[in-house]
Amino acid sequence: MTDLLFRQDAYLREADAVVVAVSERGGIVLDCSLFYPNGGGQPGDAGRLRFDGHDIEIVTTVKGEGDEVVLVPAEGSTLPAVGTQTVQALDWDKRLSHMRIHTALHLLSVVIPLPVTGGQVSAVKGRLDFDMPNAPDDKQAIEDSLNELISRDLVITEDWITDAELEANPTLVKTMSVKPPRGAGRVRLVRIGTPQEQVDLQPCGGTHVRRTSEIGQVRLGKIEKKGKQNRRVNLHLES
Repeated sequence: MTDLLFRQDAYLREADAVVVAVSERGGIVLDCSLFYPNGGGQPGDAGRLRFDGHDIEIVTTVKGEGDEVVLVPAEGSTLPAVGTQTVQALDWDKRLSHMRIHTALHLLSVVIPLPVTGGQVSAVKGRLDFDMPNAPDDKQAIEDSLNELISRDLVITEDWITDAELEANPTLVKTMSVKPPRGAGRVRLVRIGTPQEQVDLQPCGGTHVRRTSEIGQVRLGKIEKKGKQNRRVNLHLES
């Protein structure tokens, strides 16, 4: 099991780690990981891994067996041996963009209170697909409402509930296409706003900014028709 440092502190940029496994395909498993593995619409992190005078590029991160996190090095990289002491370093600019966009998409699901059928985060933009038969009448009003929520500098925190509590509160799950993982006994919730003045609360395993003001100004892109019932709403960071 990999210790998930990104879960403990999403702002941690460097950390020591020990190599516990190297797969036949060259994937590197550490005892602890700064790197978020691809999942839930958020891409795997990239960065560097330094050891024994080597400095190799990590191009992405994926989920391995069970709770393992697997770092994928650039092709042709020198691979560390099991037991090697390393220093892992995030591509912080990319991670921060992922966090800003991911949190903005949670807010978009507040402004458009419809079931979500899919979503994707990238370093430059994000999108949510909604169960929305008809296009919205006023796209600018959605953008204005979204930026107003961002400007309120709302705090983002996490909480945990049991699988049974989630089953008893099915309205917490907004995403129809990706169900939160069950079976571990508890599920992580991401809250926007204080418990007393809560704006949003939903299951999520991804990384987020600490406050909505860190997102900055956003702009809605195209609203595309994707099937009879679905509309794709694209979102861009302005800076």
